[in-house]
Amino acid sequence: MNKNSPFPFELDYRMPAEWEPHEATWLTWPFNMETWPGQQLSDIESVYLQIIKALQGGEKINLLVRDDVLNSRITSLFTKHGIVDSQVVRFFIPTDDVWMRDYGPNFVVSSELAFNNWEFNAWGGKYEWENDNAVGPKLEKQLNLTVFHPGIYLEGGAIDVNGKGMCLTTRECLLNPNRNPELGQSEMESFLKNYLGVQKVIWCRGELMGDDTDGHIDNLVRFVGENRVICAVEEDSEDPNYASLQENLKTLQDVRDDKGKSLDIVTIPMPGWVGPKEDRLPASYANFYIGNETVLLPVYNHANDSKTISILQEVFPDKTITPILSNEFIWGLGGIHCITQQQPQAPQSTPTP
Repeated sequence: MNKNSPFPFELDYRMPAEWEPHEATWLTWPFNMETWPGQQLSDIESVYLQIIKALQGGEKINLLVRDDVLNSRITSLFTKHGIVDSQVVRFFIPTDDVWMRDYGPNFVVSSELAFNNWEFNAWGGKYEWENDNAVGPKLEKQLNLTVFHPGIYLEGGAIDVNGKGMCLTTRECLLNPNRNPELGQSEMESFLKNYLGVQKVIWCRGELMGDDTDGHIDNLVRFVGENRVICAVEEDSEDPNYASLQENLKTLQDVRDDKGKSLDIVTIPMPGWVGPKEDRLPASYANFYIGNETVLLPVYNHANDSKTISILQEVFPDKTITPILSNEFIWGLGGIHCITQQQPQAPQSTPTP
């Protein structure tokens, strides 16, 4: 174990829950035409414009931009679509793609804001990418923050916390030998406890057809309250995802918190088969993002869209549920939560470049 002296939890740092107040949301502007070839990239830019407009009334946007040429295009698009440019802070950092959740800073708070700089190896070496893993060190030079270096591979989409000591994750991802083959379950739990400030780790199954992350939890089960979780379930018993999602539901039903209380479980449906007949894409409503004033929800022109919107509106009565049509977006094998990273509010303001 790469021992920082001391560990974040020893300094009372914790990873806040996503619904706790944000100072900003981090994004990377899309550019990779291998992920979204041809017209798809323009369609994805439209999704980003929708996301930024929905979020910026309630929080700042910190945006990674690849270069000056792309920045000129962004400025033009902002003007055309009525986005307040002054509320978007640019960071000129080259990346390989847009999945900020997985390679971006993992913020923690105590009396001040800090972040964990986990290593990123493109989901177990599936892509020959190097720029994304350099984002954390480059931000370390630009932000006046304490930075912790756990020294292991971990993606942000693989963990979800309630801010009060519990963490959701999956064995298929965190214990996969393509990340940290030297670590067993107890060693991995020690990292999560030391760097996220959690005391209890809930291990779910990470099986979802089409998912190349090896089972990120943010497609499956999410905390939406200190003792409340949303669990994606498949209604069709003949669907290949049915059994593993039912097992997750059973796992959650057996969980007790530190006071012996069971979890309040809210189930949401799945959007069925999204993608071509021979190649299913990892579409899930669980890949939503909780902003200060809105919840960004991926939808897929499916009958379950409206049902899921209604469920989330009951869960978040004080927030606007913003549906984001994601049929094109999911071709990149990621969703709305995958491209976002929350920066929580801290007692002191965070300098910008």
